[in-house]
Amino acid sequence: MNNRLFSTFTIFMMLVSIVALSNISPTVSAEEEADDPLAEAGLALVALRNDTLDTNQDGDIDAIRVVVVFNTEQDNTNLELRLIGDYKDREVTEVLQFTFSGQSNASLVYDSWASGEHELRLQVVDQNGNIITTLPLPTYVLKPALQTPTIQLDLNAPEHIETGDECTISRLFSDETGPRYGASGVRTFSGAPFTVLDSQLSLDCSHWPAGDYVLKEAYRNDLGQTTEDWLNLTIHNRPAPEFTLSISGNGNTTDTECKVQLKQTDSEVDFTSFQKIWRIQGSQIEGDIGDEFDCSTLPAGVHLISLEVINNELISAIEGLNLVRLPGDGLTEEEKSVAPSRSYGEDTETESVGWISIGVLGLVVVVLSYLLLVRVKDAPEQLPMRDLGPTPMILPDGSPDAEGLPTTTDDDGVLWRQHPDGNHDWWDQELRIWVRW
Repeated sequence: MNNRLFSTFTIFMMLVSIVALSNISPTVSAEEEADDPLAEAGLALVALRNDTLDTNQDGDIDAIRVVVVFNTEQDNTNLELRLIGDYKDREVTEVLQFTFSGQSNASLVYDSWASGEHELRLQVVDQNGNIITTLPLPTYVLKPALQTPTIQLDLNAPEHIETGDECTISRLFSDETGPRYGASGVRTFSGAPFTVLDSQLSLDCSHWPAGDYVLKEAYRNDLGQTTEDWLNLTIHNRPAPEFTLSISGNGNTTDTECKVQLKQTDSEVDFTSFQKIWRIQGSQIEGDIGDEFDCSTLPAGVHLISLEVINNELISAIEGLNLVRLPGDGLTEEEKSVAPSRSYGEDTETESVGWISIGVLGLVVVVLSYLLLVRVKDAPEQLPMRDLGPTPMILPDGSPDAEGLPTTTDDDGVLWRQHPDGNHDWWDQELRIWVRW
């Protein structure tokens, strides 16, 4: 408040001085007028005043106001005033253009942009751009009130980031000094997997690939002021969905209830948006079945039921089980003939083979064994090599050749690959070939 009152009083006294000076006709000798460039231009300097300012009220001088009063007998005189400040070989200029007749005053303010000594001077320029004169001003020790360049990168994400997690990076940037003097600089951003524009106030890293990132943003304006900020983050690959299959009705007859359900291992993971593909004997079941498969309609027999769950990052996991369904008790003779055999306890019909049949079969076995044991070979035979199947499917570095198909490794360390039709192969480490599952 005291600084504000002091500034108000200073301005008031300045105006009083200007009014007083305007009523005094300066006496200038002919010799002085001949040496005065202002007089040659038809101008008279009535008053020149410098005031120190504390614009941010922090107790330090950060700006200089220069007030100048001119008098002329010409009509519509066009002038340009340039208030120039030099700081460590760098020059900043404030420009004011005005037109006046008779007597008029003008005011310019020089804002400090760096801490230290600022040498000031005032240039008077005519309408043709010619410098009429340069008026020296004092040297001031100033501190800046304008905000120097600042950059801040803020990460908003979980402590352990996985692919698909909510992840944003806020970019806080400010520079009051450069734009104030037409000396704005260039911002550079490095370390991101995609191009970053200056207009992007925040970056969405939710869909960035997994990896280690070292982000850096730097700025330098034409006044030589610089700033930068760093941000390190690691995005981990989201693991494949973990789940098991629970079954009810396994080993029961076909006329009883049967269900296969998905059970999540981690209850915190939301499976709602995940794709779920049910298969029987490797053939995909059409339609959106969800987390539960009704196996009551399956005929008697052994069925391989599998479920593939694919998360939002297209990482999949497969679980499977064998389901046994027995024929029901109320089957007709025709249904029994096509159904798998089952035991009915004491009511199961059996056929008697007889001792004669057993004896004949034993005699045949003995004769065949004798012929195999006493056979004399004329020449040694080379045992044929075991057929290893197709040519090994490996790359030059010894790793399996997935032929461009997506792969995943299960908890037992077995490598799997998936075909576009949904079928899977597993990698046989010994034969070094892909085996259809």
